[in-house]
Amino acid sequence: MAVLHNRVSQRELKERLLAEAEPRTTISFYQYFLIEDPQAFRDALYKDLVALKVFGRIYVATEGINAQISVPTNYVDAFREVLEQIPALRGLRLNIAVDDDGKSFWVLKIKVRDKIVADGIDDPDFDMQRKGKYVDAAAFNKLTDDPTTVVIDMRNHYEFEVGHFEHAIEIPSDTFREQLPMAAEMMSADKEKNIIMYCTGGIRCEKASAYMLHRGFKNVYHLEGGIIHYANKAKELGLPNKFHGKNFVFDNRLGERISAEIIAHCHQCGAPADTHVNCANEGCHLLFIQCEACAAKYEHCCSTACQEVIHLPVDEQKALRKGKTKDGHSFNKSRFRSRRVQ
Repeated sequence: MAVLHNRVSQRELKERLLAEAEPRTTISFYQYFLIEDPQAFRDALYKDLVALKVFGRIYVATEGINAQISVPTNYVDAFREVLEQIPALRGLRLNIAVDDDGKSFWVLKIKVRDKIVADGIDDPDFDMQRKGKYVDAAAFNKLTDDPTTVVIDMRNHYEFEVGHFEHAIEIPSDTFREQLPMAAEMMSADKEKNIIMYCTGGIRCEKASAYMLHRGFKNVYHLEGGIIHYANKAKELGLPNKFHGKNFVFDNRLGERISAEIIAHCHQCGAPADTHVNCANEGCHLLFIQCEACAAKYEHCCSTACQEVIHLPVDEQKALRKGKTKDGHSFNKSRFRSRRVQ
């Protein structure tokens, strides 16, 4: 019987990846379509992708598939052939990473979920098939040349902080499920305007566009392939790049540079910086922005308290972590006001 999950430790898998000599290509893709038996779909896909040495994170649900993966470059064509065997995925657009070192993932995880994007929508009349119009890079630039066009960022606060499109509106929330109703409420006076929604790779803004139409908005668009596809096409076609800063990505890279600008600041000293890191204290693991000077000063920790912890014996560190849950995954000015990063 085929093994349908990984049995090797994360540490060993990461060491294997770092020792790899063959180049890898980081790819993301998604598709909304009906999967009648997500578990059977997941198991068959796992066997095919393990054979191609694919690493990454894939979610499967009755509403479709959402994937961020790393494929040996020599196997990219073979990977496309696997997707072509699935009728709903034939001719699917693949988003190729903009700034890629090939070290984005080191294990393959395919999980069955209730939804490929947690949206909090429970209205039976919501129809994902009634979604906004796609705009490509050229159309996005043309539409946003009009100052009356509204551009909405459907990503989390920490993604927006390091990079976003010109004049984009941030929906100040930690989760997509909170952002959807908030976006509709914030834009309630602009139901007749052209509204363009965007996200990292397209999956969130596509659903958001359908939600806005469901809430009575008239002229809703969403950016085809998200920031990743926009950046690649703008470069390919010689278009002006309207995205400033870095695009946050949910893999080991934690970001890919789209423009040379650094628009964010170190959460410890306030110097210009846009490098996200996780606190070196495993009992904290806070995601925050840290400059090189503070990384050296605090040994990759978010605070002096965490810095003290990493120098304790391993057994003491484990004892401190026992029974505790991480109270927050990312730095947030309001949430962490009582726990100031210093």
